Amino acid sequence: MSRLSTLTAALLAGAFMAFPAMSSELRIGINDDADVLDPAQSRSFVGRIVYTAMCDKLVDIDQDMKIVPQLATEWEWSEGAKVLTMKIREGVKFHDGEDLDAAAVVATIERNMTMPESRRKSELSSVEKVEATGPLEVKFTLKSPDVTLLAQLSDRAGMIVAPKAAKELGANFGSKPVCAGPFKFVERIQQDRIVLEKFADYWDKDKVLVDKVTYLPIPDTTVKLANLRSGDLDIAERIAASDAESVKNDPNLTYADVIGPGNMGVYVNVGNGARADNPMGKDKRLRQAFSLAIDREAISQIVFEGTAMAGNQPYPPTSPWYNKEIPVPARDIEKAKQLMKEAGYETLDVELQHANNTMQTQMMQVVQSMVAEAGFNVTLKATEFATLLSEQTAGNYQLSRSDWSGRVDPDGNIHQFMTCKAGLNDMKYCNPEVDKLLDEARASTDDKVRKEKYDAASVILDDELPIIYLGHQPYAYGVSNKVEGWKPSPDGMIRLLGVSKK
Repeated sequence: MSRLSTLTAALLAGAFMAFPAMSSELRIGINDDADVLDPAQSRSFVGRIVYTAMCDKLVDIDQDMKIVPQLATEWEWSEGAKVLTMKIREGVKFHDGEDLDAAAVVATIERNMTMPESRRKSELSSVEKVEATGPLEVKFTLKSPDVTLLAQLSDRAGMIVAPKAAKELGANFGSKPVCAGPFKFVERIQQDRIVLEKFADYWDKDKVLVDKVTYLPIPDTTVKLANLRSGDLDIAERIAASDAESVKNDPNLTYADVIGPGNMGVYVNVGNGARADNPMGKDKRLRQAFSLAIDREAISQIVFEGTAMAGNQPYPPTSPWYNKEIPVPARDIEKAKQLMKEAGYETLDVELQHANNTMQTQMMQVVQSMVAEAGFNVTLKATEFATLLSEQTAGNYQLSRSDWSGRVDPDGNIHQFMTCKAGLNDMKYCNPEVDKLLDEARASTDDKVRKEKYDAASVILDDELPIIYLGHQPYAYGVSNKVEGWKPSPDGMIRLLGVSKK
C-alpha cells in the first residue's frame, strides 16, 4: 500500500472514530407535561405514556385488552381467590444494573402500599401482605378476594422500581427514576422535554429498534401538527379531531385512532377543604342542573367532529359494565332551571379550571355557553396540566375538568375515585354505601354479582354527581411515514417495542 493510501485510510478511520454512527431518535408530541415520574405518586395520562417505555410492569395488556405476561411470566390463584402467586422473569436488570428478583418486587409493592405520598394505596388495599417465596416467586395474600388485582398490576401499581434508587431518593424518586423498561431515563426539563435512551441490558432488547425517545409536551394542537409536518415530531398523540382529514390527506403522514376505555368529566369539590364550602359542592340539585344543561352529543359533534362518545358513567355505553337503566341524559334546560330554583338560585357564579390544551379549552367554552342558558355564570381558568392536578389534590378548586384514561377492569375506573379514602378522590366524596358496594364488587369472582354492585353504585353516583361525566374521547394520532411497526393501543399508551424509524 502506498504512503498516500495509508494516510488516506488513517484519516478515514480517524473520521469514523471522531463521529459516532448515526443513531435513531423518536420524537413524540404529547398533549400535556407529565406530573412526577414516580409510579407510586403520579396520576397523569401522559406520565403513563412515558412509563410504557421506561417502566415494565408485572403484567401488560394486549391489543384485545387481555392481560398478558411482562415481568411476571405466569401466575395462579388459589385458596378461594385470596392468594395470587407469580413467577418472575429470569435475567431482568434495572437501569442501574441491579437484578430484578422477587425481593425487588416485594420492595416496590410495599413501597406502593406504605409510602405516605403513594397514590397506589387504594389500588392495593385488598393486599394483606406480599412476600418472596423463592428467588423468582412472589405471593400476594389478600384480606378478601379481589379479582381486580391483576388489572391493577398491569398499570402503575405493578411497575417495579429499583430498590436501591427508591430507598436513596424516597419521595424524590421522580427526579431520577430507575425502572426496568426498554428505555432508561436521561433528563427532564419541565414543560420542555423528557428524554430516554435505549437500555442495552433490557431483557427483550432485540425488539428495541431506536436509540433515543424524546417526549415533548405541546398543548396547542395546531403547533403540534405543524411540528409533525415539519419533521420535528415523529408521532403526535391526541391531535384535534378537526385536523384528522388534513392528516389523512398528507402523503407524508398516517392517521390512526382508537376509542379509549376511560372518561372525560367535571370534578366537583364536595369535601376537599375550604373551597368545598360553595353551593355546587353542598347541593346536589345544582350539580344535577349543571349536568342537565349540557348536550353531550353536541359536544361530540362540535369539539370532536363525531369521533367521541357521549357518556354519563365511568365506562362508555359500549361497555358491558354500563348501567343501561341510566342512559345518557338529554339536555333539559327547563328542568335545570327548575332544580336551580328549588336550590334557591336564579343564577350562580362558578369557577371551572381546565387544562390549557386546545381541545379542553374548546370543550369548556362550549360547556360554558350551554350551562349559561340555565343560569350558571362560569368563569374558565386555563391551567397547566400538572398544576391542575396539584390544585385538585390540594382542594384548590370548585369545578375541575379532568380525564381518566381507563382500565381493563371496571374497578379501575371507579373505586379509586369514589371510595372515601381513595387515592384519586380529589372531590373528597364519601358515601359508606358506595364504599360497601364497590368493595363487594372487588371481592366477587362472579361477573353477574359484580355487575349488580356496580349498577347499584351508579344509581347513587348519578344522583349525587361528585363527577359529572361528559363522555369518552378518542385517542387520535398523526404519525410520520418514517415510523414503522407502530399501531395504536386500546388503552391509549404508545408502545415502542418493534417500532423503528427510517
